[in-house]
Amino acid sequence: MTPKEVVKRFYSLDFVKDNNVLEYIHKDCILHWNSSKGYMCSNYKMIEERIATLKKAFHSFTYKLSHLLEDNNNTVTARYTIYVTSIENPQEEEVLAHFITIWEIKDQQLYKGYEISQLGDDTPENLQAFSEINV
Repeated sequence: MTPKEVVKRFYSLDFVKDNNVLEYIHKDCILHWNSSKGYMCSNYKMIEERIATLKKAFHSFTYKLSHLLEDNNNTVTARYTIYVTSIENPQEEEVLAHFITIWEIKDQQLYKGYEISQLGDDTPENLQAFSEINV
């Protein structure tokens, strides 16, 4: 599997319903995340705990990729929107956030990530900007 295929498969998962999410995460994974709440650095254990929390809060947690770009050094950049259905409102899928993540792939797993996000904006103009462009 190419690095791009690894990342594409990872983002095709529903983090709540799929039980194999952690198979894509390298045991030595480090994820650097800049969000609207500040910077956070997570290791494998912290990612595992975050996924367990998602499973308690949501009926679904899915991604829609707009860009997926691979360079020559096992590095893939993904631009995407996260969609969720919450426990409180399981009939309505909502935009949660927009992300860009640069992944370094090692042993066909996500090894080092550099991520930036902003809260979701579900206006038609914004969602059009995140429609599939280069996957």
